[in-house]
Amino acid sequence: MKENNPKEKATQLRLRARRVEAIATNATNKGALVDQLVAAKLRGLADGYRTAQAAAALAAKQFKEGQNLLPGTGGEVWRELFDAARKFAVESHPDKDFPDLGAESPCPLCQQPLAEGAARMLRFEAFIQQEAEKTSQARRTSLFAEYKPFIAHVLTLNLDDVTHGEIEVLDPQLAADAKVFESLLTARQEAIKAAVLSHQWDGIDQPLGSPAARLQALANKLNAEAETLEKASDEKARAALQKQFDELDARVRLNKVKDALVTAVTKLGHQAKLVKCLSAVKTNAISLKASELAEKVVSKELAEALNREFKALGVGTLRVSLQSRADRGKALHKLKLELPQSRSPGDILSEGEQRAVAIGAFLAEVGLSGGKGGIVFDDPVSSLDHRRRERVAKRLVLEAAQRQVIVFTHDIYFLCLLAEEARLAGTAIATQSLTRRPEGFGVADPELPFEGKNASKRIGALKAQHQTIAKLQKDGEEQEHRKQTVDAYFRLRMAWERAVEEVLLREVILRFRKGVETQRLAGVVVEDGDYAQVNAGMTKCSNYAHDKALLGGVAVPDPDELLADIMALETWRAKIDKRGVETAKSRKAAPVAALPAANG
Repeated sequence: MKENNPKEKATQLRLRARRVEAIATNATNKGALVDQLVAAKLRGLADGYRTAQAAAALAAKQFKEGQNLLPGTGGEVWRELFDAARKFAVESHPDKDFPDLGAESPCPLCQQPLAEGAARMLRFEAFIQQEAEKTSQARRTSLFAEYKPFIAHVLTLNLDDVTHGEIEVLDPQLAADAKVFESLLTARQEAIKAAVLSHQWDGIDQPLGSPAARLQALANKLNAEAETLEKASDEKARAALQKQFDELDARVRLNKVKDALVTAVTKLGHQAKLVKCLSAVKTNAISLKASELAEKVVSKELAEALNREFKALGVGTLRVSLQSRADRGKALHKLKLELPQSRSPGDILSEGEQRAVAIGAFLAEVGLSGGKGGIVFDDPVSSLDHRRRERVAKRLVLEAAQRQVIVFTHDIYFLCLLAEEARLAGTAIATQSLTRRPEGFGVADPELPFEGKNASKRIGALKAQHQTIAKLQKDGEEQEHRKQTVDAYFRLRMAWERAVEEVLLREVILRFRKGVETQRLAGVVVEDGDYAQVNAGMTKCSNYAHDKALLGGVAVPDPDELLADIMALETWRAKIDKRGVETAKSRKAAPVAALPAANG
């Protein structure tokens, strides 16, 4: 039914038309960047500059005639040298006006007395100020003001494989022509670039044969077909057909579980008959016995289990007591929290205490069930302070020795606590992430988020991100390239921080661990070079890992520089890790020196 749904088909056609229309617009816009008008404008500027350049060269020749001057005097390189002398004279001769420096002053270039060279400097300045030279420079500036943006144009049509395939199904020749036109755009750009330099403009005025009009016509045709489908759809009839389809689908699904349903209905019928028999049964003795058994065997044991769990979870000041009563032959039992002033738990207990009570009650019930089935927690430590988080982590790891424990959490700190407690208890732990990807939500990923990775895996993630950034730059996606690069340096800073904790300080202190493992000091060595390299890495990351890199127009490094910074961290991490292992081995093998006793 989805395939035959006119509205859905119309929507698909509208989207396809939009994509084709975008290619048509690109063909028009990109073709205008290399059309005859652009070529004529660049040709006029290039010819004007060439003429002015010839006039300037003639003036330079006349300038040198009768003078004993070096070859090249009056040319481009010579003018750059003279301009450099002009700039340097501001510092070297602050009390003079270049080029009128005086015969007694030293030359700004060779720094020897100018003598008769002082007059030559004035003649050089007069030549520079000649009208022919000024005209040549002005026309050169005008030419390159148009030429530089022209050669920077990216003339691709952004014709991806999906859109090309859609066009090819509808009009194979048009799809082929669009591809050819894209290559012709680049070829025309290269031809104009070469002509500006060589002054050979033959063949550049030929039209390229843009497929823009045919692409637009195809888009218009698709939109017309979509409009026809939209008008032809009958929602009322389709709704009735959908209802019939849903009913048939439900029957198919019911047929798969028919036997189980028949068994359940039979059991319910038998249960109803037993209920009718209850009125003929004397319940007093049964109620008394049930109360006794519940208090001794079930409720008392549950109360004790609850009190144990409360103590383990840091709410040991709370206790439960058993209350029992009989109601018309039914034994009713209640476990009640002992609270002052006979107030409800919601009025007295904090949100964190209530969460701890709920977890304790669940674990107590699971423990008394006798089964070994797995249990699942969804964010069990929300609203809990860090001390109770540690207790919950320890308690869940203890429970994991008895059964499978699955924990969903957004709290990276709690995840690290679980991993640390599991390591101390020798309990196996497996971690996964649930992420959103193009294929949908809740996709399982064996890797943790970046914040949960160790230094080595963070470096691996950064290398993968570098590949994406390099492709973005290559594809001309400048804004996304800058955004991703800033994010990469923010994450690189996090990787440096993690490497300092994990490798340089040998996990003596970790942000998620409550204790200090002094035994790991055996492998800790911090040299001046370590401080310098960490400081340099963190400082560079800080230059880009802030909003100012995006909002302030700060130039971000290119992908090669980013990769070099990532590799610098990886090399340093490997070197420091090896040094720490060797240092720890050496220190543990050496005899412990006795400290001198204090006087007195």
